[in-house]
Amino acid sequence: MDLRGRLAEHPVLAIVRGDDADAALRTVLALAEEGIGLVEVSLTTAGAFGVIERAVAELGERVGAGTVLTRDDAVRARDAGAAFALTPALGPGVDAALELGLPVVAGAFTPTEVLAAVRAGAAAVKVFPASVHGPAYLRALRDPFPGVDLVPVGGVGVGDVRPYLDAGALAVGAGGPLVGDAARGGDLAALRERARAFLAAAG
Repeated sequence: MDLRGRLAEHPVLAIVRGDDADAALRTVLALAEEGIGLVEVSLTTAGAFGVIERAVAELGERVGAGTVLTRDDAVRARDAGAAFALTPALGPGVDAALELGLPVVAGAFTPTEVLAAVRAGAAAVKVFPASVHGPAYLRALRDPFPGVDLVPVGGVGVGDVRPYLDAGALAVGAGGPLVGDAARGGDLAALRERARAFLAAAG
């Protein structure tokens, strides 16, 4: 898949992480119904590979795997049908996912790590944890890396979406501030309201 193109078209990437597999699946499906174009299921989620497989059956290439740290993670994510992978850092998960043909948003923070992610073949670079320095830091990274697609992740609230996009982000990744407690069995109606607010902020 053209992950870079999909992120440009759908600049809010949802990150689902929870301790209830059924609730996590309901969360993924509700987000998609509200118009969120790409959803990552973190492998720290209970029954993550099953959630991915069930979500892919409904949504196809809109579903990816997150927190891909090892080769085994990458293989199992691919086998579950994940269309892409995200990592919190560089390492074996990035290399294995790319070898398996999965486009990757590779985690990095420093300029050195951003360059290493690009050299590894990442489709985009996940600036994590973005909240440490905010949109100003992302804008600073854009100066030496004008051709690198950056996706800030970590503490991105609805009020941060537009500032990050205006600072040059390709897209933003939103976990807790978007998903809330939905993936732990929380309120799906509130989740849907947050999803609409995030999409409006990105529009």
